[in-house]
Amino acid sequence: MSRTRTPATIEPTGDSSFIDACFILAPNFTLLPFAGFMDSLRHAGDVADRSRQLQCRWSIVTRDGRPARSSCGAEISCLDAGENDGSHDYVIVVGGLLPDCLDIGEELTSFLHESRTRGATLVGLCTGGFILAEAGLMSGRRCGVHLTHKPDLEAMFPDVRPVTDETYVIDDNIITCPGGTAAIDLATEVILRHFGKARALKGLRAMLVDRHRAAHHLPSRSYERLAMCGNPHIERAINLMEMHIGQHRPIQEIAGAIGISKSQLDRVFKAHAGMLPSQFWRKMRLEHSHWMICNTSRAITEIAYECGFYDGTHFSKRFKQAYGRTPLALRKRNRAMLNLRIDKLVV
Repeated sequence: MSRTRTPATIEPTGDSSFIDACFILAPNFTLLPFAGFMDSLRHAGDVADRSRQLQCRWSIVTRDGRPARSSCGAEISCLDAGENDGSHDYVIVVGGLLPDCLDIGEELTSFLHESRTRGATLVGLCTGGFILAEAGLMSGRRCGVHLTHKPDLEAMFPDVRPVTDETYVIDDNIITCPGGTAAIDLATEVILRHFGKARALKGLRAMLVDRHRAAHHLPSRSYERLAMCGNPHIERAINLMEMHIGQHRPIQEIAGAIGISKSQLDRVFKAHAGMLPSQFWRKMRLEHSHWMICNTSRAITEIAYECGFYDGTHFSKRFKQAYGRTPLALRKRNRAMLNLRIDKLVV
């Protein structure tokens, strides 16, 4: 196992707000979440853009100490920096292409268990949650996973609870994130908790990211697989429904736009979705409104109109039928739960 730090390494100051992070790069790791999390720490760790490791220190570990090759072919060089002292606040596992990324070796697997015992927070980026599960660290836990990898997680680790509608998932001292730019949001949350808002926003501004998304700020699209089912009529119909989600258009118009009759569209939706296209479209609108209520401060009446409902009363009735709560009750409950989850972030 090899560990690397950038040349401008500064020893810990003893300040409780200091961050020491260790990245484990799995075989065929995904570059974007690694770079996003790393650059967030880099900008937070120093003044201006000098990249010195004053407030944040990081190291990089690979299975064999050789340069780690990412899924896009770019490599991250690893330089021998001596034995790992295990003093990290965060151990961040960067996953990648399945199943290759699962093979991190016995030494790194042991290192994960030792780090957890020492009190480090374990973080899984992209399919890093799979690696933590393979190491036996995710049993019974919630795991943030990309929707396309949810079936893989369910098949490989049935005792792990997949979560596809959150930017990151905090479960005691283990945090998982589906990857992509969501890794920047997670890193920003970590920096915010350690150093405060000014230093957290410093990195966002430097990377030209316009805002920090909270844990629940990821739009859910439960019909993702249906939208890619291979039937061109279904796929084109769903695309049109999304484009006109706030408009009251008859199903006949959707069918005509894709060159089939309403009865034909009814049949393919019944066969693939188990419901009529009108029912599916209403479900899509309600799902979108659910996300907006939980993740924006927009007025509920405004959300109702944007999602294609005639008025707030009609919307509230349909919403309660679908989710068991009124839109206002859900918004209050969601905000309370979000505050509780953020408070559990280990720092």
